[in-house]
Amino acid sequence: MSISDTARSLGLGKLALHLYHNPVGRLRLSLREGGPLQQYRTEVGRREMEQAANTLPLLPMIVDAQAPLELHLLTGGRFWYQTAFCLWTLARHAGRTLSPVIYDDGTLTDEFRQPLVRLFPAVRFVSSGETIARLDEHLPATKFPHLRERWVNYPNLRKLTDPHLGRSGWKLVLDSDLLFFRRPDFLISWLDQPTQPLHAVDCETSYGYTRPLLNSLPAQPLADLVNVGLCGLNSSELDWEKLELWCRTLHEREGTSYYLEQALVAMLVAGRECAIAPAADYATLPVEAEAIECHAVMHHYVAESKRWYFQTNWRRASAP
Repeated sequence: MSISDTARSLGLGKLALHLYHNPVGRLRLSLREGGPLQQYRTEVGRREMEQAANTLPLLPMIVDAQAPLELHLLTGGRFWYQTAFCLWTLARHAGRTLSPVIYDDGTLTDEFRQPLVRLFPAVRFVSSGETIARLDEHLPATKFPHLRERWVNYPNLRKLTDPHLGRSGWKLVLDSDLLFFRRPDFLISWLDQPTQPLHAVDCETSYGYTRPLLNSLPAQPLADLVNVGLCGLNSSELDWEKLELWCRTLHEREGTSYYLEQALVAMLVAGRECAIAPAADYATLPVEAEAIECHAVMHHYVAESKRWYFQTNWRRASAP
């Protein structure tokens, strides 16, 4: 028996995970987030943001001939207040009425829906029951086992399936952890007349799988830096059988990945002309100087930039 086999038989791998890898991982995360004191301040700020979402002021009534801006978001009990701030700051600077479509992840009770209804009377909720019925009709587990398994165990996939499955037309799907500081002319122009897929620019290419494998699946090589915090696609164009094949192939060859949804979208838009949100105006993981000064139109607060999101910037974005 080899040393590695012996270690596994004695359970030393799990012991090492418990005694070394997990603590080291937590330490590295703490350092990236500014240390224990900053992590504490971030959590305090997060709780205050959640409370403040209940008292965001109503925006002025807008009377014009322009159609409301339809936006699609997945949310639930853990993230409803981020959804509220995202939509409220966008509406505040857009000067347009919003017609949000919100997909319930199964935890969006009336307690969390009511503040969203107060702010956005035209909001429409798609219940988890409605979504599951649509899945059973258009994406049955017998025919799409990998997509259905990922839908259950990998919630990020729902940002692709839930707004688009069994539907038609262009849709802009937003992550909730966005704040807007200026008028999002690029997004408004796309929403008023969409003709090509839209995506944001990532701070680094993050697809979760090796590039040779990814490039072997669609007809064209993938572009770099596709980020799906902003993602505009035409529901009518999505080939779910192809997506099932890609999902199955990636899983069988290289396992699961947190970035699967982003990889799938990057494959869907490979070789296509896209509307790409200017990185300077639509900042994914804003660096410290930008996170403090807020020159961009929008921030997407991923990873360690959550510190600025929860401690200071939701306050700045909602200040009179």
